Amino acid sequence: MAETPGLSRRARVQPRLAELIASELREQILNGVHTSGLLPKQDDLVAMFGVSAPPLREALRILEGEGLITVRRGKAGGALIHMPDGGSVSHSIGVALQGDQVHLRDLGSSILMFEPACAATCATDEGAREALRPLVEGNLRLTEEVIGDGPAFTHRARQFHDLVVAQTPVATTRIIVRSLVAIWSTQEETWAHEATDLGRYPTVDAQKQVLAAHRRIADKIFDADAAGAERYARAHLEASQQNMLSQFGDRVVDASSARAVRGLRDETARQSEIARLHELEAQPARSWASAL
Repeated sequence: MAETPGLSRRARVQPRLAELIASELREQILNGVHTSGLLPKQDDLVAMFGVSAPPLREALRILEGEGLITVRRGKAGGALIHMPDGGSVSHSIGVALQGDQVHLRDLGSSILMFEPACAATCATDEGAREALRPLVEGNLRLTEEVIGDGPAFTHRARQFHDLVVAQTPVATTRIIVRSLVAIWSTQEETWAHEATDLGRYPTVDAQKQVLAAHRRIADKIFDADAAGAERYARAHLEASQQNMLSQFGDRVVDASSARAVRGLRDETARQSEIARLHELEAQPARSWASAL
């Protein structure tokens, strides 16, 4: 059956147009053009590019698939921008790990190699320490509040690790390690739900020990004790990883299940929000607390 010329041409042109729009918006996002953290409304983008709605929507889907935006629906909707920061590349790395059938023990070993060095680097950098202090203090308070609720505790406790890595001054290290930490956090939150359902989640006393370990790591960082921060971080990771690896160590990294995809998407959104709060905290006229 012969193709309908008009239909065939539209089928070729619209995706091409969407890719061009996505390319332009991608460049704007990466160059920091949209300082509000949101893309313009879709009606404004339609007028800006002089196109109809379908290719624009397809362009936004392309960017959302790349982790650069999250499209929110409704009157208060819009496209929330996620600058690449580890979370936005974590899904791609997770898919590669799953495709290579990498086990969680392997992922854990890599994190054990790199994350303690991030804690040490934060301890040696005054700017990192100052930025980290209010974020970590807030996280420690919130973590303490959910002791006894396994999945909630794991969620808050994992945020502590991301906060430390997120302030690592060396950008390349920060992006790579943060992506690995985001993947691990997603796996650990799956473990937390399953362990809770099976009655195997660590006790309240064990949760208090985790919180105490986080406090010791934070104290070493804020005391500018790089060696101590690295030592305590490594000891804590070795102990805490065993909770999951003893049950899940031979599992392959999961980046494709509905829970994993949702978890990595949430990690990306949360990391972007942390970055926004950090920028606001750095402004003299406003405090971090006022942005909450």
